[in-house]
Amino acid sequence: QLQLVESGGGSVQTGGSLRLSCTASGTTDLPDFMGWFRQAPGKEREGVAAVYTGSGSRFYPDSLKGRFTISQDHATNTVWLDLISVKAEDTGMYYCAARTRGGGGLGPLTVPWYDYWGQGTQVTVSS
Repeated sequence: QLQLVESGGGSVQTGGSLRLSCTASGTTDLPDFMGWFRQAPGKEREGVAAVYTGSGSRFYPDSLKGRFTISQDHATNTVWLDLISVKAEDTGMYYCAARTRGGGGLGPLTVPWYDYWGQGTQVTVSS
């Protein structure tokens, strides 16, 4: 059974940076697609970054390009999300997700694309 564990969240000041980690266990290699999502209070979960682990192709929403970077390491089954120049609106719970089988969704930045989720790590940006 695949398990995803996130870490690295915390409090950061506006303009600062943060690195989030997601480690996959119960698998011999990273699933084909890994993604990072965030959810602010009262808002829907949104995709902030994704990677096709086979080729390393990365996906970002246009609004976050340049500030968020996803990377991976097959040796440790870990995916990272680097946040730079953080803003107050980056506050939220950040979730790691994995796609292990075909299914729904309109692409790697959409929630239905994934079938496994971590418990989340909180990021709070303050001025």
